[in-house]
Amino acid sequence: MNKTHTSWAKSLTNLAPRFLPFADAASDDLPLSRLLRLSLFQISVGMAMVMLVGTLNRVMIVELKVPATLVSLMVALPLLIAPFRALIGFRSDNHRSQLGWRRVPYIWMGSLLQFGGFSIMPFALLVLSGAGQSSQAPAWVGLVGAAGAFVLVGLGMHTVQTAGLALATDLAPVESQPKVVGLMYVMQLVGMMGSALMLGHLLQDYSHGQLIRVVQAVAVMTLVLNVIALWKQEARSRLRKPGTPLEQNFQQAWQSFCHGAHTLRRLLAVGLGTMAFTMEDVLLEPYGGEILNLSVSTTTMLTATLALGGLMGFAWASRVLSKGEDAYRMASWGAWVGVPAFAALIAAAPMSSPWVFAFGIFGVGLGGGIFAHGTLTATMQLAPADQIGLAMGAWGAVQATAAGVGMALGGVVRDGVALVSSSFMGYSAVYLLEIALLALTLWAMKPLIQEPVCAPSPL
Repeated sequence: MNKTHTSWAKSLTNLAPRFLPFADAASDDLPLSRLLRLSLFQISVGMAMVMLVGTLNRVMIVELKVPATLVSLMVALPLLIAPFRALIGFRSDNHRSQLGWRRVPYIWMGSLLQFGGFSIMPFALLVLSGAGQSSQAPAWVGLVGAAGAFVLVGLGMHTVQTAGLALATDLAPVESQPKVVGLMYVMQLVGMMGSALMLGHLLQDYSHGQLIRVVQAVAVMTLVLNVIALWKQEARSRLRKPGTPLEQNFQQAWQSFCHGAHTLRRLLAVGLGTMAFTMEDVLLEPYGGEILNLSVSTTTMLTATLALGGLMGFAWASRVLSKGEDAYRMASWGAWVGVPAFAALIAAAPMSSPWVFAFGIFGVGLGGGIFAHGTLTATMQLAPADQIGLAMGAWGAVQATAAGVGMALGGVVRDGVALVSSSFMGYSAVYLLEIALLALTLWAMKPLIQEPVCAPSPL
């Protein structure tokens, strides 16, 4: 009987790395069960992103009748926190406490900020909209409350993700880091897709009471997931007691970080590439409906196609990078995939082909996934051992800020060109601008790509 169980366990172990995505990211010091538990913080981040950008966005405009301009400003507030991710990462690198932890206190504080923001958010939104008895409250109360709730959730989300990715880098062996990166971001996408389906189902029969119950359930789930994720993950150190002097302050550490080889060029490449792959995010479904006359259900499926492309990009990049491929070469492949993908989006309208449109959307997701994986893996590999949090924070700050600016710029360019020409030309102008940004990204990354090591000549 024991032999049967042993044989079954060995078969399952050999099967997992082959058929389960990122199962071989585990190592002796970081088993798969521990790695999957750590990745739960990414599910909470994905859930928060869906809640802010998707569910609450729609509820505020449709059910609560909040002006769209005010909603867009509220949704943009968390982006104001993104530039501070580098500071958050630096503080987690150098945190001093009696317990000897660096990352855990920041994940915990970020979780509490998310919990607090979601706890007050539904009440603040009801006051902001003037629904029911809340119409008697002054308008500024709802405005301040809603803005504060969005800021708290945004600050908590950025803090948890920055410290969480730094902790994953601390724990993972160098050879496993590409697959650990892939697993972390796949879990974020899983969290986004799963929570979108769940929240959509729970709010199908909308009422103010149901909104309060759902948002506060998200607050509790965030706290539970993050506590489980960080439990017994980080080792304690006596070298981190309060009063231990810091070697550098933030300004000195940032200057030292920027003096690294091609640091500013690496951040420029991240910003340009991220902007190129996100300008169309808010335009794909309107383009399909307005230009190609696709139904709402069809355009929703095409959005799922974008996510599928991203998942496949992460999976393929993880496999190739784990074999020793240069991370920036991988990122450049992602940019090259994006060029024909955006061209296909433009060509779909004159060809009246939803299939060409779907191919382009899949290519955008695939290229974006490969590019993001390559640049984040490069950041992890090139970060000095004492500046991992700072490096993760800098990458996250540039990536999140560029994504926000890109989405806003895409809408402005589309509307501006459409006013003087046509809707098709408005969308096409955005896609052409994204191709130009990808060309700039390839230019920025060219000096960063390492030449492949050639085998010595037998002569």
